[in-house]
Amino acid sequence: MNHKISIRFFDDREVRAVWDEENAKWWFSVLDIIAVLTDQDDYTKTRNYWKYLKAKLKKENNQLVSTTTQLKLIASDGKKYLTDMLDYEGIIALGKTFPGTKANRFIEWFTYSDEAIDGKSKTKAYALFESSLIDEIEVGTTKGLQQIHAYLFGGLYDFAGQIRQKNISKGGFKFAMAQHLDNTLRQIEQMPEEILDQIADKYIEMNIAHPFMEGNGRTTRVWLDLILKKRLKKCVDWSKIEKNDYMNAMVQSPRNSTEIKNLLKNALTDEINSREMFMKGIDYSYYYEENE
Repeated sequence: MNHKISIRFFDDREVRAVWDEENAKWWFSVLDIIAVLTDQDDYTKTRNYWKYLKAKLKKENNQLVSTTTQLKLIASDGKKYLTDMLDYEGIIALGKTFPGTKANRFIEWFTYSDEAIDGKSKTKAYALFESSLIDEIEVGTTKGLQQIHAYLFGGLYDFAGQIRQKNISKGGFKFAMAQHLDNTLRQIEQMPEEILDQIADKYIEMNIAHPFMEGNGRTTRVWLDLILKKRLKKCVDWSKIEKNDYMNAMVQSPRNSTEIKNLLKNALTDEINSREMFMKGIDYSYYYEENE
């Protein structure tokens, strides 16, 4: 089956989920959440702890274990294996079996993350890639960028799709001046995009322009992938680019673009029609924007 896969992040750790079309709900990886709650990197120790916990819960006549199902997820060796999964209510119940503030913080994150603006916008991003609207977006233009932003943030921000009229900065870096932004965007639009080096330069310049009040990173990464798909028949496997590596490379890019170009080059894939690749790309794109 062509399941929809989602990856969320808690304390920079993956929490994978699979969409169940028949029952219209997400199933979450138990081992991922055990690893989160025990702060464990060793897969064998995580699996053994889950075995111990299952035996303990059964002995206590806890119904949690009986509510698990098994679905296939990709392991570190690239192959798919059946793994224990729990639904939304099951994960909350699992979290409550762990004492301490971390478990409480996890439950709070798990319960409310999808209701935040970013959570709602991420849902809209999934929908964009599953709709025919993705094929109607202008590729490599300012209008196309506005179309993406309007879709991702429509109904969430009153400025969705609108070029900013105010100056903004981040971490001491001032983005393009608002009064010059129209001219800057016209110049970026005219930049060549025939080879990877040119496409990366165009992407970097659009990031420096930062044409929206909020949501620039998520929007321009979709914009970049559409250019790569059209021009090179490639897209970025964002899961191959670590968050800190990406953020540091983008900070350096106005002065030195070597690092971000290397990261993009090494993460390119020809799986441009893979639903799972794009869904994973959205997950990582939103993860990059999470507060440190």
